[in-house]
Amino acid sequence: MPKMKTKSGVKKRFRVSAKGKVMSAQAGKRHGMIKRTNKQIRNLRGTRALSDADGRIVKKFMPYG
Repeated sequence: MPKMKTKSGVKKRFRVSAKGKVMSAQAGKRHGMIKRTNKQIRNLRGTRALSDADGRIVKKFMPYG
């Protein structure tokens, strides 16, 4: 049985935490910063855990992650 391939888009965008949650970058910081408050921009830093339902979908595409 050959190895399963990981979706290359998923391996670039997501990682799995030690507890098994799927982490991703916070959305909403690509453009349009002038209309956001400084508090919004500050709170959009870093990574967030996906919901359980979305995490299950992403995990299907990363069989060894």
